[in-house]
Amino acid sequence: MLLSTFFFALMNVCVKLVPHIPAGEIIFFRSVISIVMSYAVLRRLQVNIWGTHKGLLITRGITGAIALILYFTTLQNIPLATAVTIQYLSPIFTTILGIFIVKEHVKPWQWAFFLLSFAGILVIEGVDVRISPLFLGIGVAGALISGISYNIIRKLNTREHPLVIVFYFPLVALPVSGFYSLFEWVQPAGWDWLILLLVGVFTQLAQYYMTMSYQSEELSKVVHLNYIGIFYALVLGYIMFDESFTFGSYAGMALVLLGVIFNIRYKSKQDKTAESGSV
Repeated sequence: MLLSTFFFALMNVCVKLVPHIPAGEIIFFRSVISIVMSYAVLRRLQVNIWGTHKGLLITRGITGAIALILYFTTLQNIPLATAVTIQYLSPIFTTILGIFIVKEHVKPWQWAFFLLSFAGILVIEGVDVRISPLFLGIGVAGALISGISYNIIRKLNTREHPLVIVFYFPLVALPVSGFYSLFEWVQPAGWDWLILLLVGVFTQLAQYYMTMSYQSEELSKVVHLNYIGIFYALVLGYIMFDESFTFGSYAGMALVLLGVIFNIRYKSKQDKTAESGSV
């Protein structure tokens, strides 16, 4: 999981290194690389690449592509660590939307943790003049749509092979981002080509190691390591882009992370209690 978060952090840096290339175009190149690598693995494992629940798979791909376009847009326009922090709202939206999509229950304490995280976002926006309400809204919208996408993955989890779900993301994102790019295409030049290639490669490596982690260890033991990504973002943002923050910004980030982590720990504890009670 540490390797996974590190490669995701490198992907974020690559996206920020090409601010002149539209987010949709970056996703187009990423999708080309991802679809080739995913298809090769599926064929080697002799898995039916098309799946059986095509409606849900396509919907997951569309929501995932839109969420990624919004996230990459924030990466290119606000400080790296702030964009990553806003994206960490996605588990909260996943839980809230799960009430309606997968019929899960939310405990009263979880609402308190949600409010803690949203308070952190308000603190960040209030003290950091580099963040406009527009890009803050885009970032929150990206996290919200990610929550929809993750709930669809939950519905598909026991119905489709995990690699098929992974494959459908670039399969659908490719035409979506391609259509988007028709209107805002910027011809890559020089080092842009290498950076775009690295976006795809780092993404695949991150997803590979994340999958290995989830398959090898209990989710509750490794999921918190995702949030080490904020420290990667702070360090890489400082080194690569000379980004620094005020105490208020750090406090806001801490509130967001605490709200998310408290929620995950509480939910994990409740699940374990329910399992022990049913034995």
